[in-house]
Amino acid sequence: MGDYLTTPELLAGERIDQLYSQDIKIIQSPQVFSFSLDAVLLANFARSPAKRTGLMVDLCAGNGAVGLFMAPKTRGHIAMVELQPRLADMAKRSVTLNHLDEQVTVYQQDLATITDQIPKDSVDVVVCNPPYFADLPASKKNPNQYLAIARHEITTSLETVIRVTSGLLKMNGRAYFVHRPDRLLDLTTVMGRHRLAIKRLQFVYPKPGRDANIVLVEAIKDGQASGLKISPALMTYDESGEYSAPVKKMLYGE
Repeated sequence: MGDYLTTPELLAGERIDQLYSQDIKIIQSPQVFSFSLDAVLLANFARSPAKRTGLMVDLCAGNGAVGLFMAPKTRGHIAMVELQPRLADMAKRSVTLNHLDEQVTVYQQDLATITDQIPKDSVDVVVCNPPYFADLPASKKNPNQYLAIARHEITTSLETVIRVTSGLLKMNGRAYFVHRPDRLLDLTTVMGRHRLAIKRLQFVYPKPGRDANIVLVEAIKDGQASGLKISPALMTYDESGEYSAPVKKMLYGE
């Protein structure tokens, strides 16, 4: 009965998927937005605030995947920030679907103005799966506007995302990003400009023998510039083309 009462109405083309490892359900739509493995990798890489009073902010939240996947291991509050009304609505309905309304707040607004809602220097952890591609005139955009905005820096930029991240974080607060390795030097430069010291990197490879296609980044606000750690490499697929054991564990649990 309880599940019936809290199952939100699905719009045309939507379905409910599940991340079995965290027992989280999420509303998806192939026509609008579905989370990718990047969200699962980021949620697994990031460390949530330890205290019940801690605050975590998920910027560029999309349909809420990263924040939802981290909710079971987060004691404090989670704020999701998503510009696109359709995606923010999907996130809100997924929050309700998982009985997380008391723990998670979804803000449908431009992240550039989120300090109107969330005070500066008040956040313990920021997680972000930002648009990967610079909005260059020659860059080929997805004709689906939802996906184009999620993937290209059309409505925001790396500079804006990192400036806002730094502004939100307390001193020694932590930021976690997932991005493309070819933007790592951009990330390093812009983070350094905004008082974020990179402390840990993990490269993700599609399979053995291939170049990395994902980098996970942990940074600390006002941290020392020394002490960078490189975590062990992660393979998405094994030699047989199956998900690797670590990725299977992230998706399906033990």
